Amino acid sequence: MLDALGLGIMPLDILFTIDRFPSPGGKLDAHEMIIQGGGPIPNVMVGLARFGLRTAILTAVGDDYAGEIGLREIAKDHVLSKYVIIKRGQSSDTAIGFVEEKSGRRTIALHRGARVLPRDIDTDRLPIPRVLHLDGRDLPACIKMARWGRKVGAVVTFDIGSIRNDVSPIFPLVDHLIVADSYAYPFTGGHTAQAAIRRLSRHCAGTIVVTEGLAGSTGYENGELTRHRAYKVKNVDTTGAGDAFHTGYIYALLEGRPMDERLRLGAATAALKCTRPGARTGIPTLTQVRNFLKRKPAMYA
Repeated sequence: MLDALGLGIMPLDILFTIDRFPSPGGKLDAHEMIIQGGGPIPNVMVGLARFGLRTAILTAVGDDYAGEIGLREIAKDHVLSKYVIIKRGQSSDTAIGFVEEKSGRRTIALHRGARVLPRDIDTDRLPIPRVLHLDGRDLPACIKMARWGRKVGAVVTFDIGSIRNDVSPIFPLVDHLIVADSYAYPFTGGHTAQAAIRRLSRHCAGTIVVTEGLAGSTGYENGELTRHRAYKVKNVDTTGAGDAFHTGYIYALLEGRPMDERLRLGAATAALKCTRPGARTGIPTLTQVRNFLKRKPAMYA
């Protein structure tokens, strides 16, 4: 049995570190360039593997250089790639990002290539995971997987960071809905995490978590709200902070930890990631996270 199986996009990330974001039509020099595999779901599978769990990724790539790099990198981190679908003659997803050096803020543009369709998935061939983690990019395939996950007894977790396609049809199938404020607020019309959670609970009967960057996170489970503040660190690159939060949260979930400990481990994993460049390269190990928490790091008010 797998600890976690993820279905989501796996783009090649190309990140440039710059002094400031350019004005329209402007030009500037980059100080650093990072090329690595990315994507919210693959990043979490890599993160959980670094925490010592057995993970696999289900995604689609083209038969091109970007896909080749993506497969090579997840294999390096011991994430099973045997369920990746290679689509001949198609391109892989690619993301270009700019990271502002002083603030750590980032802006990313994604080009979609090969996609996972429901007919691509033979659930009879898949191992049964303890957690099934989804991102909603290829929504029909994700809905098929969520239904299968509930049928076989997997815990279905869902990651959404911004308003894109309408992913709300999958919410009734989700056990743990973990969303960024950049999605929760515009989708619900709420202006606080509590208001957004109240409205999201009309769509999802499971656990709901809203992350708010430096403002921390709020979880709702069994009728109770739990708040956790964000840890203070020197931000180098916030790319992938949400993926790191999911890593810590899901690990604690698999350990049977209560909500406050899930939020705590998620916050610590996200904070450590922000101290290093790159969404994938910045993901810490479990030992690094535990040592960070032992130091009793300061928190934002």
